[in-house]
Amino acid sequence: MTGSSNQGIKTVLHPVSDLAKAKAVYAALLGIPPHVESSYYVGFELEGQHIGLVPGGGPQGMTSPVVYWHVPDIETKLAEMTAAGATVKEAAHEVGAGRVVATVIDPDGNVLGLLQDR
Repeated sequence: MTGSSNQGIKTVLHPVSDLAKAKAVYAALLGIPPHVESSYYVGFELEGQHIGLVPGGGPQGMTSPVVYWHVPDIETKLAEMTAAGATVKEAAHEVGAGRVVATVIDPDGNVLGLLQDR
């Protein structure tokens, strides 16, 4: 293992059934408007934390919130985690602007996200 090879949880994505209603609730909770708005994603930035709303769970089929650990090398971290017993759910892929994400499932079925900004 590479020791302290992550930057902590900085991103949490929430699947939502009604994007407009969810946007209003999260804007009220956070006290700020979203900084990213589209028909497939709404994102808020607050105190270095990114909170995203994904209608219908998105193409990855999220059924509960997923936390994303920010890592400096996603491929290395995926290899370390799978060697330790995790299973890749969503292989590493770019989602725009040099951001690469992946998800794994831990031995208890929990989904963990990994995120690398290149």
